[in-house]
This record gives sequence, C-alpha cells and structure tokens, in this order.
Amino acid sequence: MKIYLISGEKSGDQHAAKIVKELKKDKNVVIRGWGGDNLKSQGMHLHRHIDEVSYMGFWEVFKNFKKIYNLINECKDDILQFSPDLVLLVDYPGFNLRIAEFAHKNKISTYYYISPKIWAWKKSRINKIRKYVNRMFVIFPFEQEYYKDFNLNVEYLGNPVFEDIDSKKFNFDYNKKPVISLFPGSREQEISLVLPVMLEVVKFFPDYNFVISATDSFNIDYYNTYIDKYENVDLIYGKSLEILSVSKAALVTSGTATLETALMNVPQIVCYKTSNPSYLIAKYLVKIKYISLVNILLDKESVVELIQSKLTVDNLRKNLDHILKDENIKEIKSDYKTLKSLLSTKQKVSEAIAKEIFSIKNS
Repeated sequence: MKIYLISGEKSGDQHAAKIVKELKKDKNVVIRGWGGDNLKSQGMHLHRHIDEVSYMGFWEVFKNFKKIYNLINECKDDILQFSPDLVLLVDYPGFNLRIAEFAHKNKISTYYYISPKIWAWKKSRINKIRKYVNRMFVIFPFEQEYYKDFNLNVEYLGNPVFEDIDSKKFNFDYNKKPVISLFPGSREQEISLVLPVMLEVVKFFPDYNFVISATDSFNIDYYNTYIDKYENVDLIYGKSLEILSVSKAALVTSGTATLETALMNVPQIVCYKTSNPSYLIAKYLVKIKYISLVNILLDKESVVELIQSKLTVDNLRKNLDHILKDENIKEIKSDYKTLKSLLSTKQKVSEAIAKEIFSIKNS
C-alpha cells in the first residue's frame, strides 16, 4: 500500500508520526510526502521538510503567495509520480484542500486528519470538504456535532494531545526553585514578538526559575540573543511535557501548547501577538470569542488571554501573580477536569486511524 502524507506544521508532524508508526507495522506500506523530523524518524520519505514550507499569518502568506503556488504544483507532480493508493492530509488547510481537490480529480482516495477550523473562519471550505474529502477525522468532539449540521458524517476517534499525555508518566529531575514555564511558540515571528514580553516579567518573580521550552528549529545562540541578560532563566529542548510536569504556572503562546498545559493541570496565561496587518485581517475574518483551545472547548474564559495590544509586561505580571496563588486557581483546575472528560475516549486515535486506513487495503 502506498500512502502520500502531507503535514506542513510541527504539531501536525508530531501527531501524524504516531499514525505512521502504526501503519509501518505492515512492512508492505510505503509512505512518502511532506513533513518534519518526527515523520522522518518513523520511516517516511520526505520530499519536502516543513521548515521549507511553513508560513504563519495572513500577511506572510500573501507575501509568499508565488512561492506557495509553486510548491503546490511541485507537490501535485510528486503525487502523480508516486501514484499512491491514498492521500492522507494533516491540518495545513490552505495547502491541503487544494491537494484534496487535485487528488479527487485524479481518483485518489483522500483522508483528512485534524479538520480545518471552519467553525472559526472560512466556513465556505465546507464545500471543498464535501466534494473532495472521502473521510474526515476530527480531534475535538464538538467538531463532529458541527459537521452534522452540514449533513457530513465525520468521526471523532480521539485527541492526539490527550492520548500522548494520558499515556505517559513523568519523572523530570529539575532541582532548582519552583518553575514558571515559557512557551513562546515554534516560529521566529511568534518568538520575536512574544518572548521579549514574557522575559520582562522575570525580574518581578525572583523566587521562581523560568524555563523556556525551546524548539529545535532554532539553536542556542538564537535564544541567547533574548535571554543573555536575564538570571533564573533556563533553556530546555524537546521536553515540553516534562517541563510542565514541574511547573507552578505557564505563559503560553496560543496553539496546541495551551491544551497540553491544561491537560497537565498547570495554570496558564495565553499570550499571542502577530504582525499588525495579520492581526487586523484575522480580527475581521475570524468569528470566535476566544483564541485558546482551552477556552474554545469549554466555551468560557477559563484562562486569561492577552492578545496583541493587551500583551504588556504590566498585564502579564498582574495575571501571573494572580495564578501563582493557590486560592485563585480552584476554578481553573475544575475546568481542566471537565476538559479531560470531554476529550476522553476508550481508544488511541493513532491506532484507530491506522485501522481505518488498513480497511481500504483489505476492502
């Protein structure tokens, strides 16, 4: 069986790698596509690495439109040469929905994992999903209900973040002061806009050690340009969950990390900043009350969101001081418990999706 897989972002690379691990238990499965180090480590042949194709924000995508257009055409050519039995698309909707249309026209079955967030913006994408996607696997229970309103039968088989955390035990030796963890994102634009604000609060909390969860896309020298002048700041690569396991609180750039932090039961403040053009476009187009997955899933402001102009040192200091006091976080931890029950399933999502893919081969 030949599968062409496309993931254009780090979180998708991590989640898709678990599926590939299950699929590769069959020695006759050959997988090629676009992804990152996690997929490569599971035996997928990379045609393109995600570091070459990841663009963040409306304005940044617009500026690189020609390059993205050429990459889409390159991907189409590679699919035709590979001639897969199935295309598995993971998140990355601006790119992947174009590939879904192409695969459909070439009579290639198309599965989609991690739905485009049509409940937030670009609802019109439902038309492409209806036409070109054979199976859709969503990662939030409310998405399954949302799609039913459009007479589409999509499946919630589990959440990969919940699966990863629920199956692990953490024994992280960090013998220093109590920890406040910093998750400034995985893209340079995120880090450059958010991390300096996060670090400015360090001086107000001398009884804590601040630990940055670093991404391997950037070396130590890059991070040192931000942290050299600060004491009580450590940098740790590749151990985000371990860092959370010893954290008293966390400052988190919006994204999957907000959900990880909640599932690890750590009080958090969500921090988000992008370029002004991208923010203005997003504010006009995106129709949701919250940006963090925690608040979206709970449909309430359980955790504080400091977005764009609200992300100031003073706001961050005040809110961090608040959540470091145990008497102020009872409601947050109660909400986290509710969140876990919402996402819980009896199966591992990676195994379940691999089983569905194998059903094609055996049909």
